[in-house]
Amino acid sequence: MDFQQAETKVQNLRKKIDYHIHRYYVLDDPEIEDHEFDRLMNELKILETQYPQLVTEESPTMRVGGTVSSTFEKVAHSVQMGSLQDVFDERGIIDFCDRVADKVGKALYIVEPKVDGLSVSLTYERGIFQRGATRGDGYTGEDVTENLRTIRSVPLKLTRPVEFLEVRGEVYMSDDDFYELRKNQEIAGGTVFKNPRNAAAGSLRQKDSSVTAQRKLDIFVFNIQSAQGLELHSHKQSLELLCELGFKVVPFYKVCANANDIIAEIRRIGANRFDGYGFGIDGAVVKADDFNQRNELGATGKYPRWAVAYKYPPEEKETLLADIKINVGRTGALTPVAVFEPVLLAGTTVSRAVLHNQSFIEQKDVRIGDRILVRKAGDIIPEVVRSISHKPNSAAYIMPDKCPVCDGKASKSGSQASLRCENTLCPAQRLRGIIHFASRSAMNIEGLGEAVISLLAEKEIINDAADLYYIKSEQLTGLDRFAQKSAENLIESIDKSKANPLYRFIFALGIREIGESAAKLLAGHFGDIDRLMAATEEEIAQIEGFGNIMAKNAVEFFRIEQNREMIRKFKNAQVNMGTKTASGHTGIAGGTSYAFNGMTFVITGTLPDYTREQAKEIIEKNGGSVSSSVSSKTSYVLAGENAGNKLKKAQELGIKIINQAEFQQMAGSISPI
Repeated sequence: MDFQQAETKVQNLRKKIDYHIHRYYVLDDPEIEDHEFDRLMNELKILETQYPQLVTEESPTMRVGGTVSSTFEKVAHSVQMGSLQDVFDERGIIDFCDRVADKVGKALYIVEPKVDGLSVSLTYERGIFQRGATRGDGYTGEDVTENLRTIRSVPLKLTRPVEFLEVRGEVYMSDDDFYELRKNQEIAGGTVFKNPRNAAAGSLRQKDSSVTAQRKLDIFVFNIQSAQGLELHSHKQSLELLCELGFKVVPFYKVCANANDIIAEIRRIGANRFDGYGFGIDGAVVKADDFNQRNELGATGKYPRWAVAYKYPPEEKETLLADIKINVGRTGALTPVAVFEPVLLAGTTVSRAVLHNQSFIEQKDVRIGDRILVRKAGDIIPEVVRSISHKPNSAAYIMPDKCPVCDGKASKSGSQASLRCENTLCPAQRLRGIIHFASRSAMNIEGLGEAVISLLAEKEIINDAADLYYIKSEQLTGLDRFAQKSAENLIESIDKSKANPLYRFIFALGIREIGESAAKLLAGHFGDIDRLMAATEEEIAQIEGFGNIMAKNAVEFFRIEQNREMIRKFKNAQVNMGTKTASGHTGIAGGTSYAFNGMTFVITGTLPDYTREQAKEIIEKNGGSVSSSVSSKTSYVLAGENAGNKLKKAQELGIKIINQAEFQQMAGSISPI
């Protein structure tokens, strides 16, 4: 295939893939199976690898993420991203309609659901996505372009080349994806998002866009902020145009002629918001439809006069607090959980809510036997609002100073609010640690879920994560859930995980505060587990993106003899932990060299033969890391044509600047794949 044929093939593949992305993520009406979509994507990736000069920013392959940023640059909005005045009852809707009628006479209104997420702006030039930013204070937001590219429902190319278009939308996470993310966070023992809105905001502001890509975010676009070459007269017309251009618009809206119609629609949305949509709704928005009338109505210093947001009150119910149980997490954290008489809240029956720590319990003055008020935070997560009344002679609840599982001492560490079990051999910690080790985001051992791990621990087949690699199929056959074939499949899956890259193994160890991104930095800097185990806090803290607490946690983990013994067992089982290559560099499974071990690069300008993503992949495969900003910790600046302020800053700081030829020489002329 020559270049011209490849170019035609790439263009056709992109059209097909964009079409199917729109069918699946925007219209929710797929035409092909997932494996067929994956085949098309793989074919495009191969061609773009063979002909890197064909790669463009709007290519579907650019959605996988991978750009790492130490900060988000500030973005000044060309049109203010304002907020709306809230109303909390139906009288407020009637008053709003009266004010509109007094000013402009008869008007039509659009009623939309208010999706509970994070507001962003998307900017397009000649139909190509250029930039995305958070709302911020309405005047200035943060540049999250690379993270927004990972959201499949954000069109990278519009259906027609509009000269200029800026739209506003709401990034959100569906209820199902939120529950899955929260479950994985609980298994990992890290910070758990409280509700889908926090999850969406936290995921969109990840410094590593590949993390954002894994979070399954979505977006509804609901407004045109600014446009050139378009003539629009009403909000309804603008929503129809947004659909035509390929956007996923606000899921449903209704044209209403008066306050009674508006109130009826608000009630209808409210009646279905707990189980009818699959995503969070925290209100309904009412807008005058006609743009001329909007201009006539104008705005106050804070809000437009042509729209209001109706806020639904949270559903709260009274119940009896029967008990407070203590859960022991993977890192030994003792978490109190309220156990109360079941109540129906926001469409589901709930009977438990996390009480977080002793300070939270004291603040709420919650005691066993209390009548308490409960609700769902964000209509999702049950929480105790307050104590209504104490039973006679009740006593304040005090967290135990011993672990309820192993009876080991429980204490606080530094300024942390939670008590932790000090016994590193605590069965509860070990069990949660093994569950995390095998989870999808860690070693990804298929078929080894929480129930199976609990069974293996109960039968004393495993005591720690390393024991997984010594299981024999005959130990499994005859156990509940296991026949000969299922036992063989699990052994095969465990064996397959031995070849995982070093960073996944480091993350799987479950070191406190060391998430997937931090594990990648450690793997890239040290290259093998022995060098990491021998590192000091000072050496680790020097890595860009690391802090003193993370460094301390890593060093303390490897000081514990039980953990060192577990590492020895992993080595004996031939689990990949970084190997010495013939050249003396440290590598990981697959023979990857570490020519850039411990180095931090900043890429600026346009390279002749690589996209930034391809150059970044080369750096990471060779043990380095990529930052979006130049600092004293930067090892090299890789500069191409039209390099900007980053090049100037590197010169001021005396950072070594290299071109593509020097970069290839350092990497041994390695290709992007």
